[in-house]
Amino acid sequence: MELIVKLILSYFLGSISGSLLIGKLKGMDIREMGSGNAGGTNAYRTMGTAFALGVLFIDVIKGFIAVEFVPYIKLGGILTINTVDPELLHVICGMGAVVGHVYPIYHGFKGGKGAGTMAGVLAALFPTYLIIGVPIWLIVLTISGYVGLSTMIAGIALPICSLIFYPNGIYSPFGFFSIIIALFFIYTHRSNIHRMLLGNENRFEKIMLFRKKSDN
Repeated sequence: MELIVKLILSYFLGSISGSLLIGKLKGMDIREMGSGNAGGTNAYRTMGTAFALGVLFIDVIKGFIAVEFVPYIKLGGILTINTVDPELLHVICGMGAVVGHVYPIYHGFKGGKGAGTMAGVLAALFPTYLIIGVPIWLIVLTISGYVGLSTMIAGIALPICSLIFYPNGIYSPFGFFSIIIALFFIYTHRSNIHRMLLGNENRFEKIMLFRKKSDN
């Protein structure tokens, strides 16, 4: 019962979309602009840096809160963390937040792709990975210009890093979670994969340093 209740609470928290919340304050729906995605990348492309940073902050902090605070909620003393493996409970809450971001109940189950919220989850569960994963993401983005590809490769690196650096490696609740997230990111970016294969995926050309040098 505790797992189910806190999974649902985390899902509701994750369903608070940064781009849709800020967009509503501005009287617009980010899903009607650009790629139609409610994530930080589309927010940046269509609304600019300040808007995107606000979106990223909300999306990251809700993932962090889901892991750091939801597991300790006690509803009138009914729910405690003594009946469930603490690591499993934290992982389940993190998963709930990510799923809520991608399929938000408040916004017709049409949200972002989960990267920002997952960063918040990792900041709480496995901050060591961010030291490795963020540079991987940046390197791939610099070389390719594809945000989706960068996120997928960083996601694939997560279970590998879990195997090497996380306590009990892949044979732990977080280890299994890392595998699920890697596959989930590939699924949420399936449209990006399709556009890359067709050759019409948008790129961040300004950050493609190597391409700039070849064009000069």
